[in-house]
Amino acid sequence: MEAYAVIETGGKQYRVEQGDVVAVERLEAEAGSNLELDKVLAVSNGEDLVIGKPYIPDASITVQVMEHFRGPKVYSFKKKRRKSYSRKVGHRQELTRLKIQPFLKNEEPTEAAPAPEATEE
Repeated sequence: MEAYAVIETGGKQYRVEQGDVVAVERLEAEAGSNLELDKVLAVSNGEDLVIGKPYIPDASITVQVMEHFRGPKVYSFKKKRRKSYSRKVGHRQELTRLKIQPFLKNEEPTEAAPAPEATEE
């Protein structure tokens, strides 16, 4: 089994493994630099799975920023028949390509934080 992690960036979640290359919403970092993503939702070393509530404390994934680019053009088209109404709008998302660095070094995943205590009101 492969080690993997689930990270969150740009409001989306990604399942990543060591060496993966993923395209995420644009991040403010220079191309070629390393970046730490600290919103780690889950980590598995191939045998054990640790799930955060919602994030795993003191866990981070190091990524290398490869490049910034623009995604494909997506068109949104609206039409109302027999009303002579149509609208066409295009959009290209700004993206960042990241390469995932090794994140487990023969260690057990850290324990997740305990659930917050419920308060009675």
